[in-house]
Amino acid sequence: MNRFAKSWQSAALTLALGVALLFFLPGVLDDYTLIQVTIYAVMAILGVSLGFIWGFGGILCFGQAAFFGLGSYTYAIAVINIGDSTLPFLLAIVVPALFAALLGYVIFYGRLSDVYMGVITLTVTLILFNLVNSTAGPEWKIGSAPLGGFNGIPSIPTLNLPGQPDEQLGPRALFNLTFVCLLLVYLGLRVLISSKVGRVIIAAKENEQRVLLLGYDARAYKLFCFTLGGAIAGLAGCLFANWGAFTSPTIFGLAQSAQIIIWVIVGGLGTLVGPVVGCLLIQWLTTEIGTQQTFNSNLVLGAILVVFVLLVPRGIVPSLGDLIDWAVRRVRRPEPAAGTPSAQSQPALARTESAP
Repeated sequence: MNRFAKSWQSAALTLALGVALLFFLPGVLDDYTLIQVTIYAVMAILGVSLGFIWGFGGILCFGQAAFFGLGSYTYAIAVINIGDSTLPFLLAIVVPALFAALLGYVIFYGRLSDVYMGVITLTVTLILFNLVNSTAGPEWKIGSAPLGGFNGIPSIPTLNLPGQPDEQLGPRALFNLTFVCLLLVYLGLRVLISSKVGRVIIAAKENEQRVLLLGYDARAYKLFCFTLGGAIAGLAGCLFANWGAFTSPTIFGLAQSAQIIIWVIVGGLGTLVGPVVGCLLIQWLTTEIGTQQTFNSNLVLGAILVVFVLLVPRGIVPSLGDLIDWAVRRVRRPEPAAGTPSAQSQPALARTESAP
């Protein structure tokens, strides 16, 4: 089986598992547990956004939290002013995408190196954090939506049926929407990676100069990849604002940016499932540590990052895939035919025949 067929086989299995969970979980979980599962799915979308632009586009971005926060605040401000959530939902995707396109254009067409890419995106995130954090006075508002400063924006109207503001989604409907968005993001990115555009994006990551010599504008493809990642992060931010009916400047924080990178490293760079696995494991571990009050969660996350970078640099999903491939090859290895020397006796026989 070639690599392309194996890739789509694993994608089909992943989608089948996702669809099964979509129908199974609401039937066995109560509303409270389902709400907790929903936030895992929201953060998984955010992790996939970075996993795509870093693992396939080669763009190490420290600013996914910026696009995540922009999506959250855009939805909150728009829905408070408009009432109906249909347009705010779309704006929460478009605004971070436009911001990512503008930022990416300056970086890629300014021919800045990867080091400056990380520094600039991290700086932009911290600027947005301090900017939003400084809007605590009553004079800081957009339309009828107060920004709230470090207190954030509470009581955000949640998503409703299109054109029906009074028909807001309940916890189970929000879970279904979030999980469907996660599956659609995964499927859409999988199709994109398998297309010509996706192959050029991956080629630009491997050797940008060769892509330029072949006649492709590598910067344009990187810009597209970066913009799409910003749009997906904005979608996650919108769903986050709906999950808690609240948003605050902490989503722009340095801790949030670092966590997203840890998710991708732990789950596995160069995969779309890896960031989801890493997100689920790290989020669950962080929650458990927070409830026990025994260890500092940031210290534990730092230790996990060091361990994975040094001992499991490829991450959980690629390493597990290599282990499964090795096991399958061992099982399928043909036995030596009767009357022929065994694999262990062949080296000894060769040494006997070559002896003087």
